[in-house]
Amino acid sequence: MTAVLTGTQKVAVVLMNMDPLRAAEVMKQFNDAEAEEIAAEIIRLRRVDAAVAERTIEEFHELTIKGGRGARGGKDFAAGLLEASFGSERAAGVMNRVASSMAGRAFEFLDTAEPGQLITLLDGELPQTIALVLAHLRPEHASPVLSALDPQLRTDVAQAIGTMGTAAPEAVRIVADNLKQRASAVVTARETTDVVGGIQPLVEIINRSDVSTERAVLDGLDGLDPQLAEEVRSRMLTFADLVKFERKDVQQVLRGIDAAVLAVAMKGSSEAVTEVIRANISERNKEILEDEIQALGPVRMTQIEEARAEVVRAIRDLEAQGIITVQRGDEDDYVD
Repeated sequence: MTAVLTGTQKVAVVLMNMDPLRAAEVMKQFNDAEAEEIAAEIIRLRRVDAAVAERTIEEFHELTIKGGRGARGGKDFAAGLLEASFGSERAAGVMNRVASSMAGRAFEFLDTAEPGQLITLLDGELPQTIALVLAHLRPEHASPVLSALDPQLRTDVAQAIGTMGTAAPEAVRIVADNLKQRASAVVTARETTDVVGGIQPLVEIINRSDVSTERAVLDGLDGLDPQLAEEVRSRMLTFADLVKFERKDVQQVLRGIDAAVLAVAMKGSSEAVTEVIRANISERNKEILEDEIQALGPVRMTQIEEARAEVVRAIRDLEAQGIITVQRGDEDDYVD
């Protein structure tokens, strides 16, 4: 390993050279985020050259140098140290986050690759492999790649992303190493956020695609996995998105919603959403709505979600009929 260590690597080396019980006492002084970084370095370092370890330990004057014993790291050492420091339950959580974080960075060498290079690199790969790669890229980076795939392959990849759980770090590493060997022209590492597969990454990728790609992916999923297609659609629009629409479109949506359903959907909504609704219904309907709201007692969250889903379904239906136009912004997020 290199003789030039980062601060976190130096901490890892010192802990690896300490008695496990003493090392655990030191580890307890760090918060979870710091412990995750240190544990990740212990796993990466595995074995440290004796000379490097000795030079590192010399920087810590409070420690006694114990000759040339080589430091040993790795996953087992990190797990044992964390368990001794934080207990088994908290240690397991930290190790899971470390594994996810390390897996998430496995594809950072593709960050600066152009979409065309990624498409060439992934040509001939299984849908599950392509899905694994796209799910670990930033949505705006993955979107043009998904758009360029052949229709059937695109549908298979979308399904694989949407149904993907947390991939095993070893599987991620094998795929990443294989691609890295074929991608020397586009290897430029930089820090990325941790991403895993599932519905939300797929939604974010589709949201950044053009309308034709969006429709093609969803139509393909309808035939392959209708339940997944419906869940993706439900995530793509939210009840809070009403604040994004033109007044005439809001009025079109609300016109077909029963006041009782609307009252439940509004429960716990932001002031911005409730103001938009009240401003776009007639005075008579406003009175009816207020009566329904006043009559409401405690409402289960599942009931609220279903009522909001009914509004979302109405929005999708009106959009499909061409009656309203849904503007999909890049980064405008609204919170209920």
